[in-house]
Amino acid sequence: MKLAEALLLRSEYQKKIENLQSRIHANIKVQENDSPHEDPQGLIDETFDLTERMCTLIKKINACNNTATLPNGLTISEAIVERDMLMKKRSILSSVTMTAQNRDYRLTRSEVKMNVIVSVEEMQKEIDAISQKFRELDTQIQGANWTTDLE
Repeated sequence: MKLAEALLLRSEYQKKIENLQSRIHANIKVQENDSPHEDPQGLIDETFDLTERMCTLIKKINACNNTATLPNGLTISEAIVERDMLMKKRSILSSVTMTAQNRDYRLTRSEVKMNVIVSVEEMQKEIDAISQKFRELDTQIQGANWTTDLE
């Protein structure tokens, strides 16, 4: 199994666990003299079995991410952290530029006029550069996911 397939399976497990939880909650109470549509204990057992399988799968994914390397020499784990930090930086700069671009409207001349003290143009260039680094790194990670075998 390739790493990407394991990641898809993990996502499937997560969705199924959420679905099972909803089904458990829908069947734990019934009206007097009525019976549930599904056995809540059976659903709980199925959920616990699935969480154990997901735990095993995640451990394998993490071990693989810690050993598999990208062409740039980073392990997949290191690259994921760098990608997440690029996303965080981009989010921070985007938030700052959005605030800087908000117009302050004064109703009277006596109200305080606000001035933007950062260069929105320079920040936008930095956002574009970070976005490009993010895309390039993400492409390397995705490529490695489809070529790396899960051990």
